Parts: sequence; C-alpha cells; structure tokens
Amino acid sequence: MGLKEDFDRAAEEAKTLPDNTTDQDKLDLYGLFKQASVGDVNTPKPGLLDFKGKAKWGAWEKQKGKSQEAAMQEYIELVASLKAKYA
Repeated sequence: MGLKEDFDRAAEEAKTLPDNTTDQDKLDLYGLFKQASVGDVNTPKPGLLDFKGKAKWGAWEKQKGKSQEAAMQEYIELVASLKAKYA
C-alpha cells in the first residue's frame, strides 16, 4: 500500500481515538494532518481572542518546512502510538 493510502487510513483511525485524548495529542495530530494535506501554513494567525484557532494555527506552524511526505509518515506513526497509548 502507498503512503497516501496509509495516511488516509490513519486519518480515519484518528477519528476513533477516545475522548480522553489530551489536547496536546490532538494538536500534534492536527498540525501534522494540515502539513501533510496542505503544506506550510497559508493563513494569517487568528485573532487574540480566538484561543482554539490560535492553538491549531500554532500546531500547524510548528510543522513549517516539513515535506508533505514526512508529515504523512509522522502522522501515521503518531496515530499508531496514540492508539496503543489510549487502548
């Protein structure tokens, strides 16, 4: 199977992570997902009072410069480790 198929499968599996998944784990997943699917952050930083938006933007910005393939691979590995952690 190819990297894209593995990434798509991991994205579906990520949706089944339990509610007690930490916010940091969710942000790490989000940043890698956006980097893998879009590339470097391409939107302005959200406003001062948009705390959730700023956290998500920051998680994506942290991945800046990483290739989409590398982000896909890291995302796949993170989903697998979180499934084991929260199983």
